[in-house]
Amino acid sequence: MTSFDESPVMPFFRRMSLKFYALAAVLLLALAGAGFYALRPGRSAQAPGADVSRAAAAPVADAPARAGSGTAKAALTVSTVLVKPVNLAQNFSANGGVYAWQEAGVGAEVQGLRVNDVRVDVGQSVQRGQVLATFAADGVLADIAVARAGVAEAQANANEAQANADRARSLQNTGALSNQQIQQMLTLEQSARARLDSAKAALDAQQVRLKHTQVVAPDSGTIVQRNVAVGAVAGAGDLFRLIRQGRLEWRAEVTSSELARVQPGAEVFVTAPGGAVARARVRMIGPTVDAQTRAGLVYVDLLGMREGEKLTLGAAFKPGMFAKGDFVFGNSSALTIPQQAVVVRDGFSYCFVVGTDGRVAQRKISVGRRSSAQDGGVVEVLSGLEPGAQVVAGGAGFLNDGDLVKVVQAAAAL
Repeated sequence: MTSFDESPVMPFFRRMSLKFYALAAVLLLALAGAGFYALRPGRSAQAPGADVSRAAAAPVADAPARAGSGTAKAALTVSTVLVKPVNLAQNFSANGGVYAWQEAGVGAEVQGLRVNDVRVDVGQSVQRGQVLATFAADGVLADIAVARAGVAEAQANANEAQANADRARSLQNTGALSNQQIQQMLTLEQSARARLDSAKAALDAQQVRLKHTQVVAPDSGTIVQRNVAVGAVAGAGDLFRLIRQGRLEWRAEVTSSELARVQPGAEVFVTAPGGAVARARVRMIGPTVDAQTRAGLVYVDLLGMREGEKLTLGAAFKPGMFAKGDFVFGNSSALTIPQQAVVVRDGFSYCFVVGTDGRVAQRKISVGRRSSAQDGGVVEVLSGLEPGAQVVAGGAGFLNDGDLVKVVQAAAAL
């Protein structure tokens, strides 16, 4: 009889047992992993009232943060200025170019002569009648000699004709000469005299040519252009150009709204690109306004450097420069702040006023006149500020409304 272990079905049960044990092991591993995940730190089970206790404890944890807000640091350390009314010049600024008052061209009055000498150069100051250049005069001197010989010949012919005419007049009533002969002698006398005058005129013309072999300055001034060199042959065109009397003018472009305020004789201070300031005076106002820019030209004479300037007018200002000028019309009371205190944002002007709590308040202001840096560099406030306000004088561009600031030193009152 065959035992159970040796029966044909025994291998089948063995295979099923092995599969059962493997499946059980996998299930046990899965349960162990889930338990480990559930019991790791931060994932422990909570009692039903845990969320409530956590909410109650939150204010206690945040309390130190709110308690420290009273010790907030200042956003910026600034200096301030106390605003009060001051006397401000009633002026306005304009831009324009620097030009020569008048330019004179100096050309050759004789043609075809060789340049013998050039005595001046660009930048030199010359006086009226000063010789600027000379031409070779050999040909002109020869023409003068010929003209003098012609005068001598004409003079001899005139003397002979006059003697014949005198004899004819003395014999006019004797009948020795006919009336026709007498008339011919008198006519010859007149012709000889005319030829003598013509010869003298030709001599004068050659002497004028000799004088023109020297090119002289028609007026005092400064040479700004030279178009001649030694050895060249004189032709048409200017040999030199000079600024008459060294005078310069500033042609200001003034808006239509400001043009009515300008009158001849008004005082102006013109600033060169290099920073030098010149005294100036309005000479005349242009009769028209440009249709494109709506600006008119004001012609301003540059008189000289402002008191204390060591530069000369010609050294600081050159024709062709672009300069800025300030028209001055007296003084009036105005509320002012430093130019650096004004902040432009979104097309509007603002300043910052410091309150008693150390925080700044942004104020929208309307500005008017401005003074140059030499006069303090301030801006007139038309509205938005009251006298006595404490305004941030510098660094306002880094501030925002409500910022806490530290005032280190108040600037001098304006």
